[in-house]
Amino acid sequence: MEVCYRHPKRETGVHCSNCERPICPDCMTSTPVGMRCPECASQRTKVRTMRASTDEPVLTYVLIGINVIAGIGSLYGGNVGTEGGSLTDAWAISRGDIAAGEYWRIVTNGFVHVGIFHLAFNMLALWILGSLLEPALGRLRFGLVYFVSLLCGSLGVLLATAGDSAGASGAVFGLMGSALVVFRARGFSLLESGLGIWLGLNLLITFTIPNISIGAHIGGLVGGILATFLLEELGEKGRIPMRTAEILCAVLGVAAVAVSIAAYG
Repeated sequence: MEVCYRHPKRETGVHCSNCERPICPDCMTSTPVGMRCPECASQRTKVRTMRASTDEPVLTYVLIGINVIAGIGSLYGGNVGTEGGSLTDAWAISRGDIAAGEYWRIVTNGFVHVGIFHLAFNMLALWILGSLLEPALGRLRFGLVYFVSLLCGSLGVLLATAGDSAGASGAVFGLMGSALVVFRARGFSLLESGLGIWLGLNLLITFTIPNISIGAHIGGLVGGILATFLLEELGEKGRIPMRTAEILCAVLGVAAVAVSIAAYG
């Protein structure tokens, strides 16, 4: 157990959210960005909020638009491709599809849905999470997290099931995981925000209701957490250059594609 940097005889598990020195209750000062030591609490630092980069979640709207257009095409577009079937049939993912060399499905499965309610639920979640995360992370990094989550969700599908899967659920679960990391890094309470409860309920649904892609949800969740950890905990806090963190994040997505193809292609 560590000891307070000002009171060496007092054990503590709390660290200053700015300089990360261990602090005891007598040395803690509550701030909007977490507990601070006396020195850091007296500094006039810029308060970081969830809207630190840009106010309008333009990329979120674009992603919703693509999903909606693909959903309309799947529901009302008739047969597509040489073998007929809906757009969902042509873009969904399965081990057999990847074995047949249809690698584009690793991406396209995240933009087609099975029915209007499936589409509506995922788009509502994307709108809520995107409105929080895109302003906080910035468009480039938000896009990286989204697509890394989608690709890791596709890998999760291939690892966990032999059947077909479609939907933005992997990317949405990745955004939930991303929000957990961002909230924690910026001193917000997961319980007070309701995010922890929301994620818990979604995980409960994932494991208790039939015909839900567990692989997509868990794969996307893990991908979103890892991608955001690289960006927030390493890049944003200056442990590595932000450009390096962004490259590592992209490499994570490429690795998910490579493993998918190597294992099932």
